[in-house]
Amino acid sequence: MSARVLVIGGAGYIGSICARVFSDAGHRIVTLDNLSTGHRGAVSGPFIEGDIRDRKLLQEVLRSEPFDAVLHFAAKSVVGHSVHQPAHYFDVNVGGTIGLVQEMLDAGVRRMVFSSTCAIYGTPLTLPLTEDLPFAPVSPYGETKAMVERFLALCREREGLQVTCLRYFNAAGAMLDGSLGEAHDPETHLIPLAIQAAMGRRPPLKLFGTDYPTRDGTCVRDYIHVLDLADAHLRALKQLLEGDSGDGYNVGTGQGTTVREVLAATGRAVGTPVPHAPAPRRAGDPAALYAQSDKARLTLGWEPRFTDLDDIVSSAVKWARSPQF
Repeated sequence: MSARVLVIGGAGYIGSICARVFSDAGHRIVTLDNLSTGHRGAVSGPFIEGDIRDRKLLQEVLRSEPFDAVLHFAAKSVVGHSVHQPAHYFDVNVGGTIGLVQEMLDAGVRRMVFSSTCAIYGTPLTLPLTEDLPFAPVSPYGETKAMVERFLALCREREGLQVTCLRYFNAAGAMLDGSLGEAHDPETHLIPLAIQAAMGRRPPLKLFGTDYPTRDGTCVRDYIHVLDLADAHLRALKQLLEGDSGDGYNVGTGQGTTVREVLAATGRAVGTPVPHAPAPRRAGDPAALYAQSDKARLTLGWEPRFTDLDDIVSSAVKWARSPQF
């Protein structure tokens, strides 16, 4: 079943790829983005430049056509920046979402898929991470996402908002044809940084911590291909369109990969080893984070297709060799 979908933050990395996948699946997509971190060239189809905090604009857009749902990706998302700019992060991530939901309800748009994060769990007490763990974020960024999830749960319970929160682990990879991928400025994600280092486009990579209690001393993370994230969004929307009230789901492969293993895979994909040097641990980096995604598998019928790290990295390398913007 096709739907009219407003994609907030749809010019960014994950949002633009999800919008492309939704459009290819037959949905009508309209993108709204302020281009603070997104790219106009990443958007195909109708585009509105604007900020999630602009209530008047949201009101006009949501009433401009009968939207069936909103995909909400707009957020400030760099953990380190959030430590130094908590007011800005709460303004955009929490305040922006509250305003968006109010305008949605006023316009009669009652379905949302929300871009959340495993950062809501904080430093894990047990692994793998499951959805029944308490929210215990350790950064302002994680706190904003946890606060929004609590707010959305109340709106689901009290105001009839159908909303599903997808808790991403480490998004990675690109469209398989190389047409869309990561293009952050500055870049903060490991895989594109490793690719740039291997290609000689940046100095040697810093390994932040080589003495963690892991199999090779470096941090373990769960790398999920962005196309698998897009598929989870498709399935979440389908569930909402069929009348479900929504829920919260981890979206990860369940496989933990070390930083050194990422560097090795990047070297294979690029054809050149990744130059790197050890550096002190960063504050707040847990030794390991990886998902249990059984709930999404059982309830949404979702299954990650790209579970081989070499496949994930290879798609990112294809994008990095011929970026479109």
